[in-house]
Amino acid sequence: MTMRDQLQTALKEAMKAKEVDRLSTLRLINAAIKDREIALRGEGDGGVVDDAAILAILGRMVKQRQESARAYEEGGRLELAEKELAEIGVISEFLPRQLSADEVRAAIAAAIAEAGATSIRDMGKVMAVLKAKYTGQMDFGAVGPQVKDQLG
Repeated sequence: MTMRDQLQTALKEAMKAKEVDRLSTLRLINAAIKDREIALRGEGDGGVVDDAAILAILGRMVKQRQESARAYEEGGRLELAEKELAEIGVISEFLPRQLSADEVRAAIAAAIAEAGATSIRDMGKVMAVLKAKYTGQMDFGAVGPQVKDQLG
């Protein structure tokens, strides 16, 4: 079952169960995917969004909501922060399990070996290997410095 099918099934179930907040979040996900399809059509790619692209969209959505929740908490708007955190919960259902710190270190070591990386100049190759295998399973912003440490 593709990511798109999983999302459509969840959307139908949320409608039947009258889960208003969950339904709202699922509709936001679908809107983000449709926006990406429209952008791809303009680039001449036929407007097809695959599972990897959907995972990237979901990852961005989670990151945006984490930042919003943090800002709301700092501003004393706890009810809005809770809403953002609830949306993160719904979006996260469709993301693969996040790797633990030990698993991330092992994945980096394996990617360095696979890419044949020997210096910091090879960081792009290592990151490409990691992104190909672990999209949605690790935060690449946090992984970059770890790759540098292992290569340096």
